[in-house]
Amino acid sequence: MAEFKIHTIESAPEAGKPLLEKSYKANGRIPGLHGTMADAPQLLEAYQVAHAQFMATSLTDEEKTVVWQTINVEHECHYCVPAHTGIAKMMKVDDAITEALRNETPLPTAKLEALRTFTLLVIRNRGFVDDADTQAFLDAGFTTTNILEVILGAAQKVMSNYVNHFAKTPVDEVFRKFEWSRSKVAAE
Repeated sequence: MAEFKIHTIESAPEAGKPLLEKSYKANGRIPGLHGTMADAPQLLEAYQVAHAQFMATSLTDEEKTVVWQTINVEHECHYCVPAHTGIAKMMKVDDAITEALRNETPLPTAKLEALRTFTLLVIRNRGFVDDADTQAFLDAGFTTTNILEVILGAAQKVMSNYVNHFAKTPVDEVFRKFEWSRSKVAAE
């Protein structure tokens, strides 16, 4: 079994140190995911850039949360679902949206449900979404720009979800109260 180190600023490779410093400044701490990614500074930098770019998209905070959590839940990411639950709270996203995403139950609006459905199609079909499903997304009030923004969100989440699968990154203490697993949801 591969063992991954969660780096501190001091233990990180030289190229990773400034990236972890940036992460510390942005978060007041170094998230375990970032500490893990620091072993491959190019990955951490790509992740930070993808995150900043996704945050700058035209999607609302609710819509960003739908994209992130849809992918996190689909990928069963034990780390990112709790982290994005806490992030959604910080972004003041309605708890009903977060709970629907975590529990795979209907979202409060047809537009958000269309976004979740489209995001799932992108992930499950590896970008091969048929014309009728794409048109349904557009008919729900989204644009071709939003299609590209969903792809950006997917790229960001693939990086984090896959790292967490391999590294089994422990959930950060600040997010432990939001721990999640699909088996927990099924049992409830």
